Amino acid sequence: MPVTSTHAQRDPLDIEARRNLLALEAIAADDHITQRTLAHRLGIALGLTNIYLKRLVRKGFVKCVNVQSNRLRYLLTPKGLSEKTRLTYEFMEYSLYLYGQVRLHLRDVLQQSLLGGLRRVAVYGTGEAAELAYLSIAELGLELAAVFDDDGGGRFLGSTVRPIADHAEVPFDLLIVATLDTTDPILERLLALGLRKECLVTLGR
Repeated sequence: MPVTSTHAQRDPLDIEARRNLLALEAIAADDHITQRTLAHRLGIALGLTNIYLKRLVRKGFVKCVNVQSNRLRYLLTPKGLSEKTRLTYEFMEYSLYLYGQVRLHLRDVLQQSLLGGLRRVAVYGTGEAAELAYLSIAELGLELAAVFDDDGGGRFLGSTVRPIADHAEVPFDLLIVATLDTTDPILERLLALGLRKECLVTLGR
């Protein structure tokens, strides 16, 4: 299906845009946030966070105020608030587009499996992508055979989450790898655990 959204065409989910949004959201939520806390939120080193904040200040998104001799306070500027709103809208628009494409893809794959007599579908993952996969399973009247993640434990989608290492103990026809991130390393790990390649379904085309 052709992409019609200009935001989706250039894929706004690049690292800098993602970090800008995370940083602006964190500063908007807590104007006393420390560089160390922000570094943890962004998943980058403390020294790199300092450089990153200076870049946001240069762009006019954040204002830096001295509150003590050794303490800085970061405030979102009107320009920063506008940028946060723009990025939020852009990510929401792209997410809606992406989720729509994923559901179309899954519906197509699962319908073909249904025609082939395959009905028991397991899900690997417990995040938003897994919820999306479950919607497609339920819409087609298929059976959710199991929910797996790396370690197991807890409940998700009404099922006990089992460790993926126990996959041979649960009969299923297909396993949906429920992640929107790069799947190659995950597929390699699943194949190494003995899962058959033809039973694995990813969320991308």
